[in-house]
Amino acid sequence: MKNFSNKVAVITGAASGIGRALATRCAQEDMKIVLADVEAAALATAEQELKSAGATVLAVVTDVAKESDILALAQKTMETFGAIHLLFNNAGVGGGSTIWNSTSADWQWVMNVNLWGAIHATRIILPIMLQQETECHIVNTASLAGLESGPGNSIYRVSKHALVSLTETLYHELKLMRSNIGVSVLCPGFVRTQICDADRNRPAELSKPGDIAAPTTMTTMIDQFIRAGVEQGISPDEIAEQTFIAIKNNRFYILPDPAYKQSVKQRMEDILNQQNPTFVVPSTI
Repeated sequence: MKNFSNKVAVITGAASGIGRALATRCAQEDMKIVLADVEAAALATAEQELKSAGATVLAVVTDVAKESDILALAQKTMETFGAIHLLFNNAGVGGGSTIWNSTSADWQWVMNVNLWGAIHATRIILPIMLQQETECHIVNTASLAGLESGPGNSIYRVSKHALVSLTETLYHELKLMRSNIGVSVLCPGFVRTQICDADRNRPAELSKPGDIAAPTTMTTMIDQFIRAGVEQGISPDEIAEQTFIAIKNNRFYILPDPAYKQSVKQRMEDILNQQNPTFVVPSTI
């Protein structure tokens, strides 16, 4: 997909971080932009800023974990703009403890947003794209955590590995159909976003007493490590720029930070050599 002008982009998790940067990049390409986010106040701010800059914007408060919200998002987009050409399944959260200490509610929240959000949007929006018979593209925001192995951030890792597999499978299925819909999986390392404060958007029904795992010494250390990495990470604007380069070149894997490729290579070698998993500490921290 090389021509973006006047096309319609739908972005989940659009009120901040990578999603907000993608929206700005879409505006630079003269696209019509649909902002979807569960955080209403931040969404309204993003909408106003983009409109003030001259962009054509529709903002829809959306909880991607709810299929009904994605249905409403698609319906409002089609009613307003009549098409969807670019879908960014970007909404994501992190939470929980170790695999065994994370509560059922921890698992439900993270998996519902990170994996089911993309499943809902793909099931609902992809058929619209197929019916249009026009050039389109889907980008799923996974993570380097979905390509490597390591301790901590357990539910997040599981969700991102699943999202990478979902996106790879989607790519192959669309290729077999000879579809003109491109697919990419975005796997950034540490990025300067609010991912470490995702609890601000945790739903009340999954935040009752006992729903949130208590931190342990190990998870506290890992969380501090992750927060330091995020603070020193690359900018969302750089992620957006590299993502659009990949879309224009119809490139599937998007790895914006070369510093993390060694950890991916190590995991592949561990698998092929049938050896125990190795954790590679990022050299950028």
